[in-house]
Amino acid sequence: MKGSDRPLSEAYDVALLDLDGVVYVGNHPVPAAAESLAKARAAGQRLAFVTNNASRTPSAVAALLTQVGVPATAEDVVTSAQAAARLLAERLPAGSKVLVVGGMGLRQALYARGLRPVSTASERPAAVVQGYDPTLSYGLIAEGAKAVSEGALFLGSNGDFTIPGRDGPPKPGNGSLLQVIRTATGVDPIVTGKPERPLHRESIIRTGAQRPLVVGDRLDTDIEGAHNGDADSLLVFTGVTDPLTALTAEPHHRPTYLAPDLTGLLVPHPAIRTDDNGHHCVGWTARWHNDRITLAGEGDPYDGLRALAAAAWRTEDPAPREAVTPALNDLNLHPTR
Repeated sequence: MKGSDRPLSEAYDVALLDLDGVVYVGNHPVPAAAESLAKARAAGQRLAFVTNNASRTPSAVAALLTQVGVPATAEDVVTSAQAAARLLAERLPAGSKVLVVGGMGLRQALYARGLRPVSTASERPAAVVQGYDPTLSYGLIAEGAKAVSEGALFLGSNGDFTIPGRDGPPKPGNGSLLQVIRTATGVDPIVTGKPERPLHRESIIRTGAQRPLVVGDRLDTDIEGAHNGDADSLLVFTGVTDPLTALTAEPHHRPTYLAPDLTGLLVPHPAIRTDDNGHHCVGWTARWHNDRITLAGEGDPYDGLRALAAAAWRTEDPAPREAVTPALNDLNLHPTR
């Protein structure tokens, strides 16, 4: 972790924000998100909303953001479909045919890059791109598999195996659906969404960011994507990741900063000081004692969490859950959602 003596909204020129679990959950705003983002904008930070969802168009995403109190335009939204379209436009001649195994978000992104979306392998497309679409048919998947087996370049907008189930367990995501064509053809897709680099690159190109900050709630997409893009990151606990999961993360899933929610953009983040007596953050000290971490101090419990994280992340080996759980329980952190 790093410290910042200035609020993150002043220290980083662009915030690359994940959406679901960070700004909204489903169609409902995350508490404090709209107010925090308005203040970040007022402080001069640009906001870009970066999503693996290739089914929605940027204008549809912007409309949902506006609905939950975060005014946005289509130009503020960066999608995995747009990253896929840029990659294909850089590799294929203008006007090339691309078979779309997905929805309108992908088709619109391809049109914007001067490519021609098609729906059948008989049109001999140069590439196949697949993105999540809840109405995806077997026939379209079969057409995609036929084109890939005949030599078409194969792209996937993202590799998320699951998507949140609003009324139950997670549902199959695009990563699961990609396995159908992959298994049928033996061809691995080029994946453009988080945590792979193409979506991060698209975000940087579109925003012109010189010092970007990735903000997210998932370790395996947002935080790993920041590592892959050599960017700093802020993990918020309004989505799928809880503090215990963060503390026991592998190195490529460890964020630069921790905060309960998007209010973390508006404040400085104290630096960690490490010496022979442990890891210190403001009024808290975390130290290893035998095979457990002990935590002592008082003040903001998130400063305690930062000290605890510094101790848990002292090596590349993930800290055992049993080593951090007692100290974490002492902090008595409450969910923010």
